[in-house]
Amino acid sequence: MIARVQSYALSGLDGVTVTVETDVSKGLPAYEIVGLPDAAVKESRERVRSAIKNSALEFPLHKITVNLAPAYVKKEGSSFDLPVAVSLLKASGALQAETENTVFLGELALNGDLRPVTGVLPALISARDKGYTQFVIPYGNRKEAGYIHGVTVFAAKTLKEVVDHLSGIAPLAAVETTPFERAESGETRSYDLSFVKGQAVAKRALEVAVAGGHNILFVGPPGSGKTLLARAIPSILPDMSFEEALEITKIHSVAGTLGDDGIVKNRPFRSPHHTATTVSLCGGGNKTVHPGEISLAHGGVLFLDELPEYQRSALEAMRQPLEDGVITVSRASGTVTYPASFMLCASMNPCPCGNYGSSKRRCTCRPNDIRRYHARVSGPLLDRIDIQVEVDGVEYDDLVSAAEEETSATVKKRADVARNIQRQRFMDGKITTNAEMGEKETRKYCKLSEECEEILRDSYERLRLSARARSRILKVARTIADLELSEDILPDHLYEAISYRSYSGKQDELE
Repeated sequence: MIARVQSYALSGLDGVTVTVETDVSKGLPAYEIVGLPDAAVKESRERVRSAIKNSALEFPLHKITVNLAPAYVKKEGSSFDLPVAVSLLKASGALQAETENTVFLGELALNGDLRPVTGVLPALISARDKGYTQFVIPYGNRKEAGYIHGVTVFAAKTLKEVVDHLSGIAPLAAVETTPFERAESGETRSYDLSFVKGQAVAKRALEVAVAGGHNILFVGPPGSGKTLLARAIPSILPDMSFEEALEITKIHSVAGTLGDDGIVKNRPFRSPHHTATTVSLCGGGNKTVHPGEISLAHGGVLFLDELPEYQRSALEAMRQPLEDGVITVSRASGTVTYPASFMLCASMNPCPCGNYGSSKRRCTCRPNDIRRYHARVSGPLLDRIDIQVEVDGVEYDDLVSAAEEETSATVKKRADVARNIQRQRFMDGKITTNAEMGEKETRKYCKLSEECEEILRDSYERLRLSARARSRILKVARTIADLELSEDILPDHLYEAISYRSYSGKQDELE
């Protein structure tokens, strides 16, 4: 007898329907799984066998063949345990139930318990989009499934509960739909801009960067507040919409980094150590193509502290995602595309000793050492960082001053206003921030007066900027104008935007 049960496999964030076909026939006892399974899927034979026996159900002592169709799609992970067990029980006659329109996902323990699996959210969304409306999943995945509308989801703790539900003996209650609640704007955070004393220029640059989604680089001596500024970014980022939260949650669900809430409510802030490899940053793996740090930072911030200490190959691999907002990872097992639209925040010292250009400490580095240090960050990567700010040490009087610094909540309000202007501006397109503008949008929304054009022309030649740098100056100037609630880009806006590229121009002094 042949039984069929529906399940789902993932290719990146996209789901692929997998039909689990089981044939139980007369012959010597044997148990085979075909259909391009990986090691985890092959091992399900023993998990399924033990789970069925320990659930007081009868395991058939016949020739068993399980096919995972389509055979050309590689099947990975342990989420096929439950559909294999259900199809086997149906094929042996131990279960009489209609399951054609139900999708099953879940890993089985040897005692028959259902364990949570990764990637449930994107799998269920893909299945829903293809017409499936009923799902049976592990109880541990119920929270993330509760945010999917228009479907009926049953969460079970054991295989026996699934069998009793399908048989009508003890139907499971459907998982209730959970309303999305944004993280509170006034939420207490570990870092706030009010903790940063002085550094008015750096704070202003950070506000502009967040308002327009621009990449930013802090350059300064140790202890000047670069890391503290970066850590305060989440406190001024705009709140997420439900659609953004779902997209980000799908990535974290696949990566297995989803929290207890079942959905990501705060924008990600990823800060990998400088020993991170190219694969850990960009994604990949020997067999399964996992999302990397730049995808886990999608919709949020990727903070690279001590930028020159990262592997050169890892930094260069980020150049294309910084432009396109996606990354395509190709391996022998397949090609997967993950979203990678993030705000890059980086920090670095100006030289190996950290004091080059400081007004308070003397640099002890030789010119060649400084050149080699700067060469660790390539020009093309630096060219993709819109805002580059030099940060010097803080005066002692500023550190002990009782004057209250501007809070993150105040800065966030201004940044939110600028973001709303941009959402209205790009409401007919796929982009939401000034940093995402292409050449077409830049020409339309970043028109300059003759005076501004002359200012930009002079800076272009004096600082020896690239065409990309010019375009990014225009985008930053557009963001500054939005913060000032100005319809046009004025000379002051352009001067400020140009000042944020001065660090690249100063690199010529080392030549």
